[in-house]
Amino acid sequence: MTVKVPEIFGCMVFNDDVMRERLPKEVYKSLTKTIATGRAIDASIADVVANAMKDWAIEKGATHYTHWFQPLTGVTAEKHDSFISPIGNCKVVMEFSGKELIKGESDASSFPSGGLRATFEARGYTAWDPASYAFVKDGTLYIPTAFCSYTGEALDTKTPLLRSLDALSTQGLRILRLFGDTTCKRLVATVGAEQEYFIIDKEMFDKRKDLLYTGRTLFGAPAPKGQELEDHYFGPLKPRISAYMADLDEELWKLGINSKTKHNEAAPAQHELAPIYATTNMAVDQNLLIMEYMKKIAEKHGLVCLLHEKPYAGVNGSGKHNNWSVSTDSGKNLLDPGKTPAENVKFLLILAAIIKAVDDYQDLLRISVAHAGNDHRLGANEAPPAIVSIFVGEEIAEIIDSIVKKTTLKHTKAGIMDLGIPSVPTFRKDTTDRNRTSPLAFTGNKFEFRMLGSSQNIALPNVVLNTAVAESFKQFADVLEAADNFDEALAKLIRDTFKAHRRILFDGNGYSVEWEKEAEKRGLLNLKSSVDAYKCFNLEKNVKLFTDHGVMSEIEINSREDILFENYSKIINIEALTMIEMASRDILPAVNAYIAEIADTAAAKLAVIPDLSCKMEKELIKRLSALIDNAYESLETLKRVEREAAAISNNVERAEAYRDKVIPAMDELRVSVDEMEKLTSSEYWPMPNYGDMMFRV
Repeated sequence: MTVKVPEIFGCMVFNDDVMRERLPKEVYKSLTKTIATGRAIDASIADVVANAMKDWAIEKGATHYTHWFQPLTGVTAEKHDSFISPIGNCKVVMEFSGKELIKGESDASSFPSGGLRATFEARGYTAWDPASYAFVKDGTLYIPTAFCSYTGEALDTKTPLLRSLDALSTQGLRILRLFGDTTCKRLVATVGAEQEYFIIDKEMFDKRKDLLYTGRTLFGAPAPKGQELEDHYFGPLKPRISAYMADLDEELWKLGINSKTKHNEAAPAQHELAPIYATTNMAVDQNLLIMEYMKKIAEKHGLVCLLHEKPYAGVNGSGKHNNWSVSTDSGKNLLDPGKTPAENVKFLLILAAIIKAVDDYQDLLRISVAHAGNDHRLGANEAPPAIVSIFVGEEIAEIIDSIVKKTTLKHTKAGIMDLGIPSVPTFRKDTTDRNRTSPLAFTGNKFEFRMLGSSQNIALPNVVLNTAVAESFKQFADVLEAADNFDEALAKLIRDTFKAHRRILFDGNGYSVEWEKEAEKRGLLNLKSSVDAYKCFNLEKNVKLFTDHGVMSEIEINSREDILFENYSKIINIEALTMIEMASRDILPAVNAYIAEIADTAAAKLAVIPDLSCKMEKELIKRLSALIDNAYESLETLKRVEREAAAISNNVERAEAYRDKVIPAMDELRVSVDEMEKLTSSEYWPMPNYGDMMFRV
């Protein structure tokens, strides 16, 4: 059946068209003004909006509503309440008040709070976010909300995000006013989040405890074929994958998500979905829905979607490319350099602000993508390194160089690409190449932040980007507003900023050893592990950044730091315990059984022909027995260091112990087990191998 996309697109969303149709004119104007300006909603219209929303949702099959929020778990949370209200005589009516729309209550002590909430301090509130559209899913009206404690601290990812957007807009408007723009009322940050993922057959997934408990394979010998031939990237979609992607697109379109691009990624069974950009707040909500629906639709096809950053060793990991830009409320992209970027001083000033922000807060950007899963990915296979840098391309780099050196710019123009085939038209190529190893790359009219892990909520990276750039805007506006000669001050500010922060610009191979040495000379940070990164969160300069702009209080920052350390330890702990169980209960017994089978085979041969050497059987038994001994010793070491790490009470010291002691012990155990897998009959090996999982979808 043909899908009529324009007819179904956004059909499950209480969007602007629905509001215009169902709300009284004055109520609609008031609500859209609230959304456009980011200001508080007029409480007097709440009941009217709630009733219209309820009636629309019921028509879409909803019987319940939920305040949908983003606690500090990395995923979403929801509590469902029905619309029913008893009226006596065993009868009910369907009601939904403005009070219920605006405010909900949840148990704040049952979510991570970093010490902000004790078990007995349970009350927390959810507050409606009108700037992100409500939608109907699975018979429930979903209302995007912020989540805070009884004492007002943010317990979610959305609240700091909304605050950071306000900060960016407030300081950015100061810059626009200096350039004579008196009509813009708000700056808008936009994001398009490309999402990578793996697919595995559900039957195989169910046979892997490591995938079930941790999302990645803790054991696994390489398959004879990986991604060496580079034949999977952009290759033809397998019928089963194509059907899955088609269903996924349809469900996302119904939710108003602009799912645009889909293709095979570099690794076997790896794929990508890319939406069209949206305002940052909505982009965050939509990416969470994308991840949820990827998993949900996969199950309907007998598949499982793996969002872990490194489900398989030895092949590409999965990331998320956060394409960030900033525009006026009328839609003018402030990162569009125009045809002559060297003459576009507003663009150059904004570019300078972003370069300064990234250099000043490279540690925060690294923290924003720091995650136990992402530690396996950063630094290879098209994932950027842990060193934060910016790629601006040849043309912009030449402009910056000429400004710093006060030299005449040699104007570079994009050439014409002629393939020498008469039937293929010529076309104008871009002024610069792309750099896949760059953590933050300028790609024409946006910055592509490539360090994000595939499983993570994109809120924190955008909180950091928004707030850091807001700080640059603030400092620039302070200088320019006080200047006697605006043009002279502007030229000096742009030049001084480029000169002071050129160290963060790099256009070469981010994987090379030479770059690591060069970055150290430049004084750039190389925070290789998440634990290293987390320690920078509450540095004085970072606390000042967030508190000055009202994005996070010091107590909110400290709570998030605690949660990050604690979450890291918990993830590694689960992985270690899973390895221990798999090795003890499944793998070692299976290999012992195989050794016994080999010994029985050899004995049977010798019973018939006593002078046989049975060289193969003896050698195999010898090698497997040695590996079992090694694995057993490694297993006992892992058990010991895991117990020792788990017993440490200090959050930071515990995370360090898991990184420095537990992970190396896990790696050591894996070496022996993976070698045993290569020697053990597939009939005895207790789980699907890499080849089966990646090539039999």
